[in-house]
Amino acid sequence: MTNRYNLFALLFLLPFSVSCSLAEPEPLVEATSLFGKSLLRIEPVGESGERTIAQLKEAHGNWIADSTSEDAIVWYGRRLSYAGRYNDAIQVYTNGLLHHPDSYKLRRHRGHRYISIRKFNEAIQDLEEAATLTLGKPDEVEPDGLPNALNQPRSSDQTNIWYHLGLAHFLKGSFSKSAEAFENCVRLSTNDDMRVAATDWLYMCYRRLGRQDRAEQLLTQIQPEMDIIENTSYHKRLLMYKGEIEADSLLQSAVNEQNSLDLLTQGFGIGHWYLVNGDQGRASRIFQLITMQDNWAAFGYIAAESELKRLR
Repeated sequence: MTNRYNLFALLFLLPFSVSCSLAEPEPLVEATSLFGKSLLRIEPVGESGERTIAQLKEAHGNWIADSTSEDAIVWYGRRLSYAGRYNDAIQVYTNGLLHHPDSYKLRRHRGHRYISIRKFNEAIQDLEEAATLTLGKPDEVEPDGLPNALNQPRSSDQTNIWYHLGLAHFLKGSFSKSAEAFENCVRLSTNDDMRVAATDWLYMCYRRLGRQDRAEQLLTQIQPEMDIIENTSYHKRLLMYKGEIEADSLLQSAVNEQNSLDLLTQGFGIGHWYLVNGDQGRASRIFQLITMQDNWAAFGYIAAESELKRLR
């Protein structure tokens, strides 16, 4: 019975692109930008791409073996996402919720990927429901799909839920609601990596809300020497807000690194800093530079796109 059910799920519950996820697909539209531009799937390439496909194949096999397992569903969806297949991942999570209607984990990950494809309202609904479902439950470390240099996961189920909820509200321009979510994320953070990431977004929320004193108070907790493994970009941005790093030199450093993700992350924080300090022209130019890059699913890219939309 189990094997028959899994075959049915593979052939009928999921879109054909998922069941054939190991084939070489034609370029597909994964999302539409906030300006109406088609955003094509970015296929994994090179050595890291081979690793991504191998991990997807393994996750796919685990899902085939037990398509009702919450863990197998989560990881199949995550591996699809790392391969740039956000809509397929969303479908996997949606089908998974038929078996686990009270799963905050499936809502957390689906909400994340709704952000990737610019469906902010759907993301907020998922993440708010996930937050409600975690009430009274112990927080758990969330395993990394893309481990950091020390292979030490730094986030948890609940910090990720609040972090992504705060982000979705920020992207919509709902800065008060975003601040509330990031306040919860900071409160639940147990290490400096998660703390600086949430604090950076919370600082930006306070600046947009005109709460300068509260924004400055946040920075008193930020020091040059902190236990940072993966979120160095957020740490540097916070030090920039404190005046300990010069904005233009930080941006130039990100450009020189030739690391798209560094440029997107650092660039958005710097552009936003110019924006809240009254230099709309420079902010706009930095946001435009960000949206000229390829990694359209990165949070820095989506945030820059959102700000350009508001500015226009």
